[in-house]
Amino acid sequence: MKSLLIVSGLALATLMYAEPWELSVDANLTLTQNSYSDNWVGGEAGSVSWVFNSNSLAQKQLTAKVYNTNTLKLSFGQTHSQDVITKNWLKPVKSTDLIDFETIFRFTLGAFVDPFASGRLETQFLDQSDAAKERMFNPMTLTETAGVAKVHVKQEKREWSSRLGFGLRQHINRDVLIDSINGIRQTQTTNDGGVNFISEFTTPLAKERITFNSKLSLFKAVFFSESEALQGLPNQDYWKAVDVNWENIFAASISKYIMVNLYMQLLYDKEIAVAGRFKQTLALGLTYKLV
Repeated sequence: MKSLLIVSGLALATLMYAEPWELSVDANLTLTQNSYSDNWVGGEAGSVSWVFNSNSLAQKQLTAKVYNTNTLKLSFGQTHSQDVITKNWLKPVKSTDLIDFETIFRFTLGAFVDPFASGRLETQFLDQSDAAKERMFNPMTLTETAGVAKVHVKQEKREWSSRLGFGLRQHINRDVLIDSINGIRQTQTTNDGGVNFISEFTTPLAKERITFNSKLSLFKAVFFSESEALQGLPNQDYWKAVDVNWENIFAASISKYIMVNLYMQLLYDKEIAVAGRFKQTLALGLTYKLV
């Protein structure tokens, strides 16, 4: 965690005092609403769904030998629904939630590959997994990675790069209920480390009215802090399986302020679910490029 704080501090310092930067901030908001009169028959109920997404990028060649890239993904959405019988509005249900910040320092030495060091924070705004206690910014995964990077394609609006290195991860879950009778809670922390591979590709499509972005992340752990505690259990070797996170985004601009966004994510983490998990979101809404 200290390593991530140091890397993040360096990134923040360069963002504050170095100019100019190549900046990009895309934000969009989608909203769906329906309502019914009190005498409507058929069992339907009103609902309101909204989702906010933003993708931010700040990158610059800091010196002749150091290139810094910072990315921030934010996403949050809720669905508000009426009770079918009473028509009273129920407590909103979260539909999406993500905070993903990564900073990368790539050392451009002119070789076939470039050394790099990176730090990444993954969490969410609101953890509602425990009905008795909502927790902000929980759980958290911190990743520090060092290795080599290669930019395969670098054009004005098209880029393909990949990174291979050794990463350390810290998984932090705060205020976990371990004794429901006495209400005892504690913070649970696990650590693992292994080989980390990331490939990112961005390109315009259809006369640059559509942007396609794909990011594939693979992590193969070689050690896990809780491996001894799992000995003899059916899931004792689950931590050794490769973790996969494959994200694909199609963003189409209908007009200056109206967009269609298709997001698809494939996740595989055997410790969470033996089968892979898939998420798909199709949204039509308002968009605005701040930079």
